[in-house]
Amino acid sequence: MSLIVGLYFLINLRKKPSANLHSVDAIVPAYNEELCIEDSLKSLFLNPYINKVICVNDGSSDGTKKVLDRMQLEWPEKLIVVHQKNTGKGGALMNGLNYAITPQVFLTDADTYVPPDKHGLGYMLAEIENGADAVGGIPSSNLNEAQLLPHIRATVKMPMIIMKRTFQQWLGGAPFIISGSCGMFKVDILKENGFSDRTKVEDLDLTWTWVAKGYKIRQANRCVVYPQECNTLSDEWKRWRRWIVGYAVCMRLHKKLLFSRYGIASILPMFLVIIFSFYMYIAHIIQTSLEQGKLTDFIFMFFPMLWVIIVSIIGLFSAIYHRSWKLMFLAPLAIFYVILAYVIWLLYGVRAFFTGKEPVRDKPTRYKNVVE
Repeated sequence: MSLIVGLYFLINLRKKPSANLHSVDAIVPAYNEELCIEDSLKSLFLNPYINKVICVNDGSSDGTKKVLDRMQLEWPEKLIVVHQKNTGKGGALMNGLNYAITPQVFLTDADTYVPPDKHGLGYMLAEIENGADAVGGIPSSNLNEAQLLPHIRATVKMPMIIMKRTFQQWLGGAPFIISGSCGMFKVDILKENGFSDRTKVEDLDLTWTWVAKGYKIRQANRCVVYPQECNTLSDEWKRWRRWIVGYAVCMRLHKKLLFSRYGIASILPMFLVIIFSFYMYIAHIIQTSLEQGKLTDFIFMFFPMLWVIIVSIIGLFSAIYHRSWKLMFLAPLAIFYVILAYVIWLLYGVRAFFTGKEPVRDKPTRYKNVVE
């Protein structure tokens, strides 16, 4: 996978960002985002590819409305504020689409920092201009004001997303998902085939719907954005539960897609690896226990030397990118997220695949952005 992704990068290295500035409207749904919405919107105001920013206040009960009304007075040429009753994220995005005037829109989250001084959106727009109907970027991690868990996740998050989604596009015809924090869509197609709130993972549901209908989905690896990460274990558990249960429900909703080229190359492998790996872990634990293994046996079971070497190399890439050397040394601890995914699949995911039921959507705790 790494070799194929490396070759893909070399082939596409000469691609240039679009020269069409101010040609994309941005839509940002907001629900109780008082602490972070201002910095996120300002980064979009300063981006040379953004025409206008449409922020939809989805029935917030905190001070989000007050912040947005003040910002609209300060940035009347850039910001359109829409207040509505709470409908869910999908409904907020589709309502915001009614105010867009450009042929394509950029969709992102209220906690996400989009660098204004780079050509990331330009590479996404170039894919649209070359025939793509929708393009996904790379959600990295905003480590400002972030505590330990976000730093652990950042060690492998961005490199693994780049590798997996690029490989999925090459092998399966499209990336696994266009993330809700970083996606560009043609407006006319999005109006006909829009978001819904039938699942708690509206971005995954929409991506698979578009793939099933034959639309061209692409990945722009040179567009990187920085959403907030969860600082507490409780928030992380709830967020991963929503993602994994939503993944299982989408597999149920899109059963016909599972055995297509895309399903075999992109959807099923991620699910089957989880099932196989969980079985291997349980078998190894039982075997080690029966053999009255030492404490070191259990340590090496969770931190095998090959794992430590590989993730440390990946962590080195992240450490250089984020200019934080501690990421390389924290990388082996990313096994926490692997085990977290296994446990949630076992407790909630398999059941959700058969029942189609999801828990109530829990919102991660926001904190004040400090953008460097």
